[in-house]
Amino acid sequence: MRKGKEAHWERLISLMDDPRALLEVMDQSGVWRVGLVNYPSPDVMGFDDSTNTFAAKYARANPERLLPYGGVHARDTTDPAGDVDRLVDLGIRLLKIHPPHQGFPANAYTDGLDALGAIYRRCEERRLPVMVHTGTSIFPGARSKYGNPMELDDVAIDFPDLRLVMAHGGRPLYMEEAFFILRRHASIRLDVSGIPPLRLLDYFPRLVEIGDRVLWGTDWPSPGVKDLRQNIEQFLTLPLSDAHRRAILETNAAALFPMEPLDHA
Repeated sequence: MRKGKEAHWERLISLMDDPRALLEVMDQSGVWRVGLVNYPSPDVMGFDDSTNTFAAKYARANPERLLPYGGVHARDTTDPAGDVDRLVDLGIRLLKIHPPHQGFPANAYTDGLDALGAIYRRCEERRLPVMVHTGTSIFPGARSKYGNPMELDDVAIDFPDLRLVMAHGGRPLYMEEAFFILRRHASIRLDVSGIPPLRLLDYFPRLVEIGDRVLWGTDWPSPGVKDLRQNIEQFLTLPLSDAHRRAILETNAAALFPMEPLDHA
């Protein structure tokens, strides 16, 4: 995380302590809303379930602009449906599954991990979107073999009303598989964070075919992502129509994350 950002490391750490500092960065970058990506991964990332409370509390500084993400670890939960309910009660806006960091494929419920199926089912019932990491991970201990987007084929079939977000489009190895899954299942959206903007159309030459389901993201401040605004400016140089640019940068995400909170019933 620190590599390449040593000169700004103290500033980045300060963002975790004070959401006002992050809002300042957003204002300087021309960014209206951000997703605060958090999920439990005690073995690889060192984060337990307290990351959910942290994200929810942090976002209360400006609920309109800060969208807290959280997670339920399928291997650790004893009450998967109840834990999803508790995320909703906290105000979490999206549940993140990270197969390479949590140690199972996205369809592991087909091979005995029943808790994962219960998590998907409850998210489907509560209309809580689920983001699934696809592609590789460079973090020590991460198992990139679990990052193949093809596993989402099962999930989309078995939970047809679940709003799925495919994070990173399988980069840098599985883009063809990712595009197949996206074209087959209209319930799946593509998050382009972590893909260098200038290479986006190399990775997905037919991006406009799914342009109404593409969500902008940067993965900042992860390794390799230097600046929020720089990514946006590079994206704006791509040969896309103004309508597609606006959809990807703004309206697609606004439809997935409306201003009204989830129903707590």
